[in-house]
Amino acid sequence: MKIVRRVGASPRERGSASGQTCPDIFELSDGNFAVIGTEATAALDGELPPDAARAPYERIVIISRETLVRAKADIPDA
Repeated sequence: MKIVRRVGASPRERGSASGQTCPDIFELSDGNFAVIGTEATAALDGELPPDAARAPYERIVIISRETLVRAKADIPDA
């Protein structure tokens, strides 16, 4: 599995002071997506709706609204 491309604007394009560390979204060679964000499992696990659950190996990650909105145009429909 490899990172194929960034989805959306880079941290620098979104105004990151360092231009490097910020939430990010990447498309992977297997068609899945990887997300860099703030780990928030402990804070949000109890807030999941009744029909949602996570496996022990999964984490809840927060990305900024701007990161996702700026990625929208790059996310394939299928």
